Amino acid sequence: MALVKVAELGEIPPGGRKRVLVKRHPIALFHLEDGFYAIDDTCTHAEASLCEGQLMGDQVACPLHGARFDIRTGKALTLPAVTPVTTYPVVVQGNDILVEV
Repeated sequence: MALVKVAELGEIPPGGRKRVLVKRHPIALFHLEDGFYAIDDTCTHAEASLCEGQLMGDQVACPLHGARFDIRTGKALTLPAVTPVTTYPVVVQGNDILVEV
């Protein structure tokens, strides 16, 4: 596993998100009240960008069919998705936001 810098603290305000590419792999980075979380940016049901979905607290909804995922755990919470998305550990070092991949 390696830590990869994906953003800086000022780039993503609380409640915000950012789509990043790590080795050509899309990852959705979210800034929740209690910190930063990273999940695969691709819905496991319809392959849509979760960064483009509606954010509801610690959940994000797929913009195509509304399947919801828990941002902290990756768990699929509603149909039509049944498969969770992968989560990635996030580390803040100084002003840098790093994702472990």
